[in-house]
Amino acid sequence: MPVVRDLRVLLRLRNFRHLLAVRLLSQASDGVYQVALATHVVFSPEKQTSPTAIASAMAVLLLPYSVVGPFAGVFLDRWQRRQVFLYGNLLRALLAGCTALLLLTSAPDVLFYTSALCVTAVNRFVLAGLSAALPRVVDEERLVMANSLSPTAGTLAATAGGGLAFGLRLVLPADAATVLLGSLLYLCAALWSLRLPPGLLGPDPDTARPGIGAAIGTTARGLVDGLRHLRERRTAAHVLIAMTLLRFCYGALTVLVLMLCRYAWADGTSDGLALLGLAVGISGAGFFAAAVVTPGAVARLGPYRWMAVCAGTAAVLEPALGLPFAPVPVLVAAFVLGLVTQGAKISTDTVVQSSVDDAYRGRIFSLYDVLFNVAFVGAAAVAALMLPPDGKSALLVVTVSVIYAAVAVFMTRFQSG
Repeated sequence: MPVVRDLRVLLRLRNFRHLLAVRLLSQASDGVYQVALATHVVFSPEKQTSPTAIASAMAVLLLPYSVVGPFAGVFLDRWQRRQVFLYGNLLRALLAGCTALLLLTSAPDVLFYTSALCVTAVNRFVLAGLSAALPRVVDEERLVMANSLSPTAGTLAATAGGGLAFGLRLVLPADAATVLLGSLLYLCAALWSLRLPPGLLGPDPDTARPGIGAAIGTTARGLVDGLRHLRERRTAAHVLIAMTLLRFCYGALTVLVLMLCRYAWADGTSDGLALLGLAVGISGAGFFAAAVVTPGAVARLGPYRWMAVCAGTAAVLEPALGLPFAPVPVLVAAFVLGLVTQGAKISTDTVVQSSVDDAYRGRIFSLYDVLFNVAFVGAAAVAALMLPPDGKSALLVVTVSVIYAAVAVFMTRFQSG
């Protein structure tokens, strides 16, 4: 297989291997920690979980990416990236340990969420640093290959970490134990980063840089310039609007499934947790299927018509499978929604990359990242207002179906226009 051959070529590079190991350990830790937080909020026996609590947890997990993400590069261009991996993961290990102590002592929720917020905020610096350091460990000829494989491997590691956390939670119900596993993996990532020479990953110490205040101001102005550029690139603007709405739908249905797993489908929290883990895995299979199907579909239909097909499929199947509120149809819906959401995202990425000027591409993708996460959190907030305690809301299902249909019509008219 070409992917295996490419990975074998890259793994011959010693420093790439070490950087990849730091990524895998860091993102596996993220998967463990995020699932630990989610299961604590949703499945703790002592908690009467509400959609509002789920929305709060999602805000803690995702909003730091939106707020900190565009400005992370200002600091990464001043700090040695190897030290970011070392001290960032050490700090996350310490903070995750504090989270475990808070869980053991039944501390107020505000302290729990503050600790979780700090862990996920640091994560933005580590992930951005991993991407920025990649050109320092591979040559230019192999950089595209490395940019393709390394983030994909990290995503798989995060998924594996989440699966490990689900499994541990089923065997050992204490949430603190799962959080401590995440803390241990963060510590391993920090120690592994010591295998990389301190100055290898940059930035070069003699590079002239503006002051931090000026750099932050420049970044903020750059985001505004990116918005102005989108007004001139209607193609990119249209697909970003469509993808934001699709992400909103996916977020709202995620909260619905969480509530169904917690209250409607299981007599005990372990049964509900197993169902949630199955739903996450099936949705992930849909994401993988999208990666296989989308290139051929886009070649035949074009990206806009393929996005319309994805949204239209969801508009029809989501209420048909979701309104019975039974496990098997909803699990089938999880696969469908994973496929159509990721299929639309791949198309969106392609359109933005091809229609936006290179000088603005980084800023547009920063805005894309903000929209992607804010839409998910906003969906959770809306779902919190609409969902009953057991998650069975026909109104939410129908509302989401209407949004899917509107996106399908919008993309079809955009294509024909």
